[in-house]
Amino acid sequence: MTTRELIQAEIANVPDEKLEELYRLVQHFTAAAAPTCGGIMAKLREIRIEAPADFAANLDLYLSGEKNVGEDVP
Repeated sequence: MTTRELIQAEIANVPDEKLEELYRLVQHFTAAAAPTCGGIMAKLREIRIEAPADFAANLDLYLSGEKNVGEDVP
């Protein structure tokens, strides 16, 4: 028997009331085993910026120094 078949045979023996717990375990295992390196877009989505609400609209003013971030950052 292959490993997959052995696992499926063992799952068939799990009582119904334990299946939800087993499912969560399998989900956790597969998420941890998933490759963490993604493309550049995945890395860019991880970037978090703390800035005032108008930062994007007034970026040029913040860069030139006309506006100051100061205490407006949440």
